[in-house]
Amino acid sequence: MSHEIRLAFEHPSERAHATAPDGPLDRISVRDHVVEVEIGAFQAERGTTQRISFSVVVEVRPVTDPLEDDVDRILSYDKVTEAIAAELAAERLNLLETLAERIAERILFEPQAVRTFVRIEKLDRGPGALGVEIVRSVDDLATKPASPHADTTLHPHVVFLSNPAIRSPNLAAWLDQLAARAEPVILCVGRADLSAPQTGHRMTQRRVDLLAMEQNAWMLGGRDDRCVVVATRTELDWAMKNGQISVWAPSKIVLDAVDGPGMSTDDPVALAAWFAGHVEASDLLIIGEAAPTSCSVAVYLQDIAQSGL
Repeated sequence: MSHEIRLAFEHPSERAHATAPDGPLDRISVRDHVVEVEIGAFQAERGTTQRISFSVVVEVRPVTDPLEDDVDRILSYDKVTEAIAAELAAERLNLLETLAERIAERILFEPQAVRTFVRIEKLDRGPGALGVEIVRSVDDLATKPASPHADTTLHPHVVFLSNPAIRSPNLAAWLDQLAARAEPVILCVGRADLSAPQTGHRMTQRRVDLLAMEQNAWMLGGRDDRCVVVATRTELDWAMKNGQISVWAPSKIVLDAVDGPGMSTDDPVALAAWFAGHVEASDLLIIGEAAPTSCSVAVYLQDIAQSGL
């Protein structure tokens, strides 16, 4: 009995270990994540915010393939904090229990998640922390009616910059306008105005061409601190949710894509058009180049001489 009482007040990671199901499961955790929010059923809790602490453990299926130090192969901690933020933003709630249920459900919709422990505590309502803790598994999702979450997919504004556009005196003005947009912004570039090495082999040449675009992306990043080069889908998702202007480094996403681009990588505008469709962009703006032959999103063209987007 004393062991059970002690365990009841341990961190969720200890609870997860003590009640682990058969078979090995990996765990990720977020501990003591504090957010100030308006929540609670009492009148004194309305119209004011209080500190709420979240500790979450997610048991995940082990990755069977080599990790290769690749962030896109694991369940990111960001998915946990994003689940918390999304449910807090959805509506004002009275009960911590309701909030915990919704966070657990959102986390368990992630493909790798098997079971999650969610502990939520109010830090300002008494001499100690007052809270609830729940444990839910993917089996629990199967036994309850479907309650789809609101679509939180972000539809970025993708912009292709030709080399003359990158060198243009209008670049800073364009970035000012892009930074002020409501939707996230992702910049795409081609190769620099240098002759790329020729390998004489299709697959190795593809790699060289992609790396040449990445060199140009880093050159753009060096011209303005607002342009941050990103290579993985995880980085890209984080950047879009945090208002960062991203410059796409294409190698990883292109080479990992199951529905990869059919065109040769010597056509960077066509590659940008594929990428815009891949990330479900709202549209594609091309500055200083002709339109691609096909694109699944709306395409707009702009002259380099124009300062307004």
